[in-house]
Amino acid sequence: MKNFNSGTIINQGYYNAFIPNIINREWVLDNIDVQYLLSHADRLLGKMDMYSQYVDIDLFLKMHIVKEATQSSKIEGTQTNYEEAFMKKEDIVIERRDDWEELQNYISAMNFAVNELKTLPFSTRLIKQTHKILLQGVRGKQKLPGEFRRSQNWIGGVTINEARFIPPPHTEVQELISDLEKFANNENNRLPDLLKIALIHYQFETIHPFLDGNGRIGRLLITLFLVSKGILKYPILYLSDFFERHRDLYYDNLTIVRRENDINQWLKFFLVGVMEISNKGIETFDGILKLQKSINERIAKLGVRAEDARNLINCLYKKPIINAIEAQIICNKSLASIYKLLSDLEKMGILHEITGGQRGRNYIFKEYIELF
Repeated sequence: MKNFNSGTIINQGYYNAFIPNIINREWVLDNIDVQYLLSHADRLLGKMDMYSQYVDIDLFLKMHIVKEATQSSKIEGTQTNYEEAFMKKEDIVIERRDDWEELQNYISAMNFAVNELKTLPFSTRLIKQTHKILLQGVRGKQKLPGEFRRSQNWIGGVTINEARFIPPPHTEVQELISDLEKFANNENNRLPDLLKIALIHYQFETIHPFLDGNGRIGRLLITLFLVSKGILKYPILYLSDFFERHRDLYYDNLTIVRRENDINQWLKFFLVGVMEISNKGIETFDGILKLQKSINERIAKLGVRAEDARNLINCLYKKPIINAIEAQIICNKSLASIYKLLSDLEKMGILHEITGGQRGRNYIFKEYIELF
């Protein structure tokens, strides 16, 4: 980006805060490396979106959302793993239940936001409502869920004097978010949408408008924006997996923008993330199609129980952990028949028992989970 200036450091007495410059303005794209990566990222994103139309996306969408929730929460220090996300609260060890509840809130917030896009634009109202669900009844519930902060916050360090970064004063937040919202919905601004959302994510993380939950909301905005613009038909691109695996680079590149006015490095990092996650998404969809074919061939050998097995597997595509009682409800058969069916699926390697006990046994659809 030509002549980019990130913002201004202002003295607030005993600390310095950073106020970013507005982003709803004309941009000149003059970096050939960014243009090259943008072309590839657009192509791969379009290919992944096309792939999503060849599978029954409603069956698999929850898996994508849970993966994003798990990875995004992991960046914030939450320890819940992918399998635990599908378990009931009582099956989670007590010391990890707070983490589990935060993860469930994130899943609820994501589902809410994606659904609200059908009637609401990409907006401050949507961001606030999603944030309210994110912090409802969990750690952070005292930190103004659904409301912008009314005090100074900071990133890194126990005290503000030790902070790695100090966002703008709270008095600047409303105006900066309003500018971000205008930029997101400015149809006259001809900057490519992938670069737009890269800038929006950077700006949101720099403003840090909430007292808690900024990282998770900021990462969710990426997918919401792409769906709102029709670039993705379904919410299937989530960059938290990429950001988590390159966490230091993620924070370093955001910092470089503010300190050195180098927006191009951030844009390149972001576009590489889109390319990598799109490639992985294509591989996942391809793996799903192959797995479905393999599973159908295997359960056909069950004869009269094949139909029950098929009904069970279709439910496992949405929630890949199950117990006998849940299976009985799905198949509407006796418990004896269900235990026999679960045993057969276990012998086939389709299901794996994970509790190791004789009672209250849980089974996972391991091959499927591993695709994600």
